[in-house]
Amino acid sequence: MLILASQSPRRREMFDRLGLDYRALTSDADEHIEEALAPADYVKTLALRKAKALSSAVSEDDYVIAADTVVALDGEIYGKPVDYADAFRMISAFSGKTHEVYTAFAIVKGEKNYAEAVATAVTFRALSDQEIDYYIKKEAPYDKAGAYGIQELAGIFVEKIEGNFDNVVGLPLCQLETAMKREFGISLFSFAKT
Repeated sequence: MLILASQSPRRREMFDRLGLDYRALTSDADEHIEEALAPADYVKTLALRKAKALSSAVSEDDYVIAADTVVALDGEIYGKPVDYADAFRMISAFSGKTHEVYTAFAIVKGEKNYAEAVATAVTFRALSDQEIDYYIKKEAPYDKAGAYGIQELAGIFVEKIEGNFDNVVGLPLCQLETAMKREFGISLFSFAKT
């Protein structure tokens, strides 16, 4: 059985789009990290922590996949905004600049585990305060790393991306499939609905 350890509706939509037969469960892993880590290490640590926490509650034959996403600009990590002011601060910081979106996925099956982080560079055009205000009020992006969803209204802010689009949405499907085959000898499509 394929288990998606995620509350993210975007990750669930991605698995649905692939036609996968899976169960979505929520991991109760502690998502607080005390130490200062590079963005790639930060998301890998959290993704693996989420997958391992859930793997103990399922069969050792199940494949548990978890993910975590952050945005980074000039070494600062941007997670999910806590309120309007925080969301406004984040999007304003990205205005007219290139930032990186880091998503890590972790796969756990029994005692075996694998984690990988993927980075995508995203460039926002210069934004006005009115555009940012409208976006936040319209989308309420409080469940999104960096306070935006590229697949939604914020796509109008994006001048260009360099790298994997699905990574910015929250799960780099190409890299996940490659890792499943290489590390576990199985394709995601082995879990396709019949």
